[in-house]
Amino acid sequence: MTENMRLMTVADLNQIIADMPRYWGERDMRQGHHYPLVHEFGQTCIVADSPDGIRGYLMGWVNHDHVGYIHFIATRDDTRGTGLGRRLHAEFARSAAEQGATSLKAITAVTNTGSFAFHTTIGFQAETVEDYAGPGQARVVFTRDL
Repeated sequence: MTENMRLMTVADLNQIIADMPRYWGERDMRQGHHYPLVHEFGQTCIVADSPDGIRGYLMGWVNHDHVGYIHFIATRDDTRGTGLGRRLHAEFARSAAEQGATSLKAITAVTNTGSFAFHTTIGFQAETVEDYAGPGQARVVFTRDL
């Protein structure tokens, strides 16, 4: 089944939050899904929609340094391994470039091996940065030129 890439709405975010386990399993990621991101950065918050609902999404923005920052990218449990994450990423990269981005960036915990595998497979460079999220809180910082 193919999906339609389109801009995220507040109604979409409500549905994503209601269906959070389908995207994140046991991890409760609601605290990072901020409604102002949809309101203020709606041109770079994307859903992959289909007749059976939202199959995946990406929330991001372009900062003042012309970096397209990927805040969240997630695919529904029944769409993993279909290339949907790559398609969402490509749509975000296109949109971010249209807004002047010259590179992309994403951050994850050092223990998130799935995120590491995904981002490095699609061409990101990875660097572990000590204390990135505060004292003793290392993070993997992914970067890629557009």
